[in-house]
Amino acid sequence: MLEVRALAELGTFVAIAPVLARVLPRGVGRPVLVLPGFLGDDPSTKPMRVLLRSLGHDAHGWGLGRNIGPTDEILDGLMHLLDDHGSEDGPIDIVGWSLGGLYAREMARLAPSAVRQVITLGSPFQIVGEQDSNVSAAFNSFKEFHSERVMMPRIPSWAREPIPVSATSIYTRGDGIVRWDQCLNRDFPHTENVEVRGSHCGLGHNPAAIVVVADRLAQMGSQWRPFKPPAALRGLFPNAEVYDPSQHAA
Repeated sequence: MLEVRALAELGTFVAIAPVLARVLPRGVGRPVLVLPGFLGDDPSTKPMRVLLRSLGHDAHGWGLGRNIGPTDEILDGLMHLLDDHGSEDGPIDIVGWSLGGLYAREMARLAPSAVRQVITLGSPFQIVGEQDSNVSAAFNSFKEFHSERVMMPRIPSWAREPIPVSATSIYTRGDGIVRWDQCLNRDFPHTENVEVRGSHCGLGHNPAAIVVVADRLAQMGSQWRPFKPPAALRGLFPNAEVYDPSQHAA
């Protein structure tokens, strides 16, 4: 029931998108891949991509249809995306929403030289098994299509380890799909967690989340600094937490 807010959040985003396009930091045409969440597709990420393009980013959808989980076609297609959108200017940025963020992290793990940074939106990369999500029944309904290369029902421990590139996790305590604490990076250099208010299904067009995404993408070259909210918007960002493995031991 918490997720019905996503429609209102989309309406708010549409209303203020022209303002965001004028005030958010601009990019320099670098390629950005935007990966949808479970059961999402490119239309679900279009509002974000349209805004990112208006800010000067070369934003792309994934072109792999509906995200029904880790099928062989999706796993193979994700790695081809790195080749298709590679840039002479250096590694690319990847924004992943929910399950799309788990894909993004593994792309960075497998090809760190091709990825500059990963930004995740409500991605539960600390999850142990898909049974810990409120969409586990829907996920399991597609299990016959999932690749044997993915270890389920338990996600392997290495998938929860830090990735070798800069990582920003955007999460909300009001998440009605996954546990918010499963979306937290550990405290390492070049990792951060940014809390926003809102729903899981609205994170792709949550204005506060878009502020963070635009700020992260506008960083130049390999330089990285933690996100610092603009003074006028500080109230949109509650105090974020860091993942503590000792608090989540089996």
